Parts: sequence; structure tokens; C-alpha cells
Amino acid sequence: MAFSYTSCVVNWVSLHLFLVVFFSGNLVFGGSIVTHLPGFDGELPFTLETGYITVNKSELFYYFIESELSPDSDPLLVWYSGGPGCSAFNGLIYEIGPLAFNITAYQGGIPTLQYYPYSWTKSSNILFIDAPVGTGFSYASDLSAYPTGDTKSAQETYEFLIKWFTDHPKFLANQLFIGADSYSGISAPIVVKYIIDGADTGDFPRFNLKGYIVGCPRTDAIINENSKITYSHRMGFISDQLYEQAKESCNGSYYEIESDDSECYINLQKIEKLTHDLNKNDILEPKCTWASPDQDGESDRRLLKEESENFILSPPRIPDFWCHNFNYALSYVWANDISVQEALNVRVGTVKDWKRCNKTLDYSMDVDSVLDVHRYLSTKGLQVLVYNGDHDLTVPNIGTQDWIKLLNNMTVDFEWRPWFVDGQIAGYNIKYSRRGSGYRLTYATVLGAGHSPQEYKRRECFDMYNRFIHYYPI
Repeated sequence: MAFSYTSCVVNWVSLHLFLVVFFSGNLVFGGSIVTHLPGFDGELPFTLETGYITVNKSELFYYFIESELSPDSDPLLVWYSGGPGCSAFNGLIYEIGPLAFNITAYQGGIPTLQYYPYSWTKSSNILFIDAPVGTGFSYASDLSAYPTGDTKSAQETYEFLIKWFTDHPKFLANQLFIGADSYSGISAPIVVKYIIDGADTGDFPRFNLKGYIVGCPRTDAIINENSKITYSHRMGFISDQLYEQAKESCNGSYYEIESDDSECYINLQKIEKLTHDLNKNDILEPKCTWASPDQDGESDRRLLKEESENFILSPPRIPDFWCHNFNYALSYVWANDISVQEALNVRVGTVKDWKRCNKTLDYSMDVDSVLDVHRYLSTKGLQVLVYNGDHDLTVPNIGTQDWIKLLNNMTVDFEWRPWFVDGQIAGYNIKYSRRGSGYRLTYATVLGAGHSPQEYKRRECFDMYNRFIHYYPI
């Protein structure tokens, strides 16, 4: 990827960096080092910094964990969660970070935390961002800043990165990867595009961008919705006869069918009835969201957020029936405790009721597809990892494979094959490249995983990421 700067811009940037480093010393701009957390026994065995970055009238909260191996030279991964409106704490505690709740020992009160050894911080610095505003501990000083959407969120995340790296210039030389999952599969590639376009126009600072990572990513509304029907048929949820009827009557497209008296609509209603009681996030797990169905007419795109708080009974109370959502309930208890917020250096009172996923976010879903963005990025010499759990009906692996095939001028470097962890098949993968651009995309499925895969197969996803980030075949 080529960057062009005039000599005066280079000199100005160099001077600016010198002044920042000279006057900063060991000072952390806008952030504080956290050494102890309620529920964790002893001092944290890694470096955690928390803080806020002001973007427009928004105060975006972050958790930054330095690599446990070599923070000065290891890559830096920027990570934010889907939803929209799910806190990056979700990624830190349930997916890729070095902490986990001790679920089996919970007896009430503040949940206990334990060190998780297969963390992505073993080989990377990770910057977790509560984005957009209204997510996690991020808040606005003016109510007018709260309305947001796909485009605005991507722009503000990019502005956040400019300010954060300006405050942390020592990490500018580290290889940079942007990472996101679920609904943030829409905004993440837009953020990557902002970084590339900003470099071409001479924006400061200059990022050492190497690639991006998207897990179970929302990418294209039509492809995603169509893939749910195909996936349901392949998994045996709907019969061959009904599938063929639906495919013929709907002409193979099942997205936003408006006529409620058409044969297509009737067939889709039959399919909905057959799949309604499945847990869409993991088809093999019980469906534990006991709340009434939404009555506000929101589209299925909102279903990328889980109804996390509706089921909070612990395993000891119901030993024969465990629910995945119990994991989430502990985060509400922990993050809403004042002692926890004080330890995290949260501005207490700015967020009166922390939620893992804020379903009241004033959010406009104004981008239906980022397929063209992925096509654009495929000309920029990036390293890309895309993955799905193969038990995910929210963003089925079929749809992800479909949009990858629509990228331009792609060559298959190696065919579909299994990948292994500890001698066992952990999933399947295929690798593509674009000749002449240096662009390489690895697509992987995670065997037995749901949405998002890291929650279900945390160890396997660590191995997948660790190989990718070190440019090893998965």
C-alpha cells in the first residue's frame, strides 16, 4: 500500500511526534492504568489501561490491554462488538480477552473473575472500544450526539483512532488490524477504508495498517437473509418440498417480501413457523429468551442483539437445564457495581444503567451492504481473516461464503480443507488472493460454534487468530 507525503507534512508529523513523546514521558493521555479489579484475586497479570477519548460531543470509553509477550513489537488489534450497541466488554470477557467470569462458583454478589490463558493478548495488544456512543460506558455530553448510525459510527470510530494513537504514539509503528464481529461487520470495513483514504490524503497520524478481521459478519442484507433459508434447508429444518416451493415462488430471493397474500409470503411464513423456536445464535442450544416477541416492527437486523437479561437463573438452581444467557447476566451485576466502576476509572453517574447490549440505542441502519467496500479493500494489499461458527443461524456461514465469492479477480490459493487444534478438526478453511495486489483473504469455519464463535470455541479461535496474526496457514 503506497503513501505519498510532501516533505513539509513529513517534517510536521515528525516534530509533532517528538513533542508528544518528549512531554509525555510515562504519562498516559486520557487514560489510567488499572492494577486491581473487584472479583479478581491479586494484581492483574497484564497491563490494563482504561479511559475516554472525546469525539465531537461523545466520550468513547475504551479498555486497552498490552500484549503479554512483547507489546513494543506485537501487532495492535482494535476490537469492537456488534449489536449495534453491544459493549466491547463482551469481547474482553467472553470472547478474546484474558479474563472470564467464574460461572460455576457464583453464589451472589460481585461475580469473581479468573485469568483466561488462551487470550488473544498472548500475542497482540488489543484496544477494546465501546462504540458507538451509548454503548457500554460511552456517553455524550450533549443529547444531540446520541443519534447515530452505520456511517456516523464508522466515522467517529476512525476519529477515535486518530486521537488515541496521537496520545499513544509508541504504538504507531506496530502492525495494525481492525477487528469486529456480528453487526459491526457493516462498520468495520468502512473504518478500514477511512484509514486507507486518510493515508492517501495525508491525514495524521500515519497508521501501519496491515489488515482486518471480521467474525460472523453482517455484510449484505439480501445475501444474509437468503442464506438463512438455504442453511435451514441444509440442516433439515425445512423439507425439500417446502424449500423448492419457496425457492420457486420467491425466485430465490427472500428479503423484504411485501405482499402478504403472495405464495412466496405464505411459504416464508411456513418456514418461520418451523424455525421460530430455534436458538438462532446456536441451533443446538436451548432457546432461553423468555420475553414476549418485539411488537415495534423492527426488522430482523435488530436480532443481532440478544435479549440478554431475560434469563438469569444459574446452573445450581436448574442443574438439568443450562442456558448460555446466564453467562451474560453476570456482566450486568459486575459492571453496574460502583466499586467496579471506580476501579475502571469510569466517570460514575454518566451511565446510570450499564447494559451489555443497549437495545434502546438511537441508531439508524443506513448501510444495507458493504460488499463494494470489501471489493475496494481487495485492491489494497491487506491481510484479511473472515470466520463463522457452523451452528450459527443469525449470520450463516453459507452467506459469508457467497459474498466472498463475489469479490473481484480472486484466486484460490488452497482449496477447502480442515484445520486442527490438538490433533482434532476445529473447522474448515479456504484461502484466496488477488494477484498483483498482495491481498490475501482466509475464510474459516469453527466447528460446533455459534454466534459469535469465540464465545463457544474460545481455545480454537485463539489458535486460529494466533496463526493468522503471525502469517501462518490456519
